[in-house]
Amino acid sequence: MAEGEFALTQQHLEAALQKSQKMGSAAGSDHDLYALLVDAAAQERNRELLQQSAARAEETARLVGHRLHTAVSDRAWGVLHMLEGEFEQAEERFQRALETFSAYPAPWQIGRTLFDMGDLAKAQGQTEQAREHFARALSAFEGLRAAPYVERTRAALETLGG
Repeated sequence: MAEGEFALTQQHLEAALQKSQKMGSAAGSDHDLYALLVDAAAQERNRELLQQSAARAEETARLVGHRLHTAVSDRAWGVLHMLEGEFEQAEERFQRALETFSAYPAPWQIGRTLFDMGDLAKAQGQTEQAREHFARALSAFEGLRAAPYVERTRAALETLGG
């Protein structure tokens, strides 16, 4: 997603949340919107938006018992922890998300989480582990024929050299 596209998506999601709140929606009924918002923020590495929305996304997903959206919020928290240098907490959240996505299975979500785990390993200087995560993500994306994600993952692998 290009930066301008993300800003537009963010504006639309925030407007939808405001409208829903003005209409007095039931507690937790906005879990879809929060999941979309934090997922886009995580993908774009938008620390500010993650700080603003991750807790609410997790809260609303848990309130309604939506396991996939809870896993999306776990991954968003993982990205936020990674951006803040809290690598142990990031690893814990990514593992939790991966376990949930694997139970369904949800191959695209698995690929996304593995990609983020590759970024985490790379940030910690764990090149071989990063390469393994990116390779597994690439396999998931190729199986889905998700061309933009295949390209992004190949580019990440290339940055590791060797």
